Amino acid sequence: MSAPLGPGDKVLLVDRKDRRYLVTLSDAGEFHTHTGVVPHADIVGAGEGGLVRSNSGAAYVVLRPTLSDFIFRMPRGAQVIYPKDLGAILLMADIYPGAHVLEAGVGSGALSAALLRAGASVTGYEVRDDFAARARTNVASFLGDEVLERYRVEGRDVYEGIDATDLDRVVLDLPEPWRVVKHAEEALSPGGILLSYVPSVTQVAQLRDTLDASRFALAETIEVLVRSWHVAGQAVRPDHRMVAHTGFLTAARLLRS
Repeated sequence: MSAPLGPGDKVLLVDRKDRRYLVTLSDAGEFHTHTGVVPHADIVGAGEGGLVRSNSGAAYVVLRPTLSDFIFRMPRGAQVIYPKDLGAILLMADIYPGAHVLEAGVGSGALSAALLRAGASVTGYEVRDDFAARARTNVASFLGDEVLERYRVEGRDVYEGIDATDLDRVVLDLPEPWRVVKHAEEALSPGGILLSYVPSVTQVAQLRDTLDASRFALAETIEVLVRSWHVAGQAVRPDHRMVAHTGFLTAARLLRS
């Protein structure tokens, strides 16, 4: 059974039209929309899964947000990696509790949050100080300050090299990942995985050419396409809109020689 909701907790309020609102609870806070006001005090102390009503009678379902909910609504500077790709990244890179991961190009912290929630220890390289600060704030906001013990973001350009050694994974969200291959060869332990996320197939081609000339093997490239369905009684059909191409994922394993 989940603990009662309290001040500082994040909740997702969902109205009858499936509109979703991310709210951080506080003792004297209020949630305002065109349908009225919901005092946070009406939510604090309750459990998730119930209903709360505004002063005009509008009903909202109260839930704790999933990581996917948070990613779509968190403050951002850089474009985030979509949840559909984050799930595939965790499997392709084989992220596990205790894995030592270098992440380059942390952006707004969506990928960092997924890696950390899977139990990894993450060192991030980010050339923009504002992105690094936002990533740390977003990660701590959702996962709690204690996760920062496993998360360090450095103001570094990974194209210039990687200081760490014996890494288990190197995960890249950068425009020129092929420039990191030689550094990853030195930083990863044998059997370690390099994974790259890029939006264009020309980037994939150059990365794969570089991997072919390196100590990496078993390279594979995929894209993830997600199509939701409209289901209402006997009216069952694909939704008119789908999340199609967002990026290509390429992973490879490091050999000893």
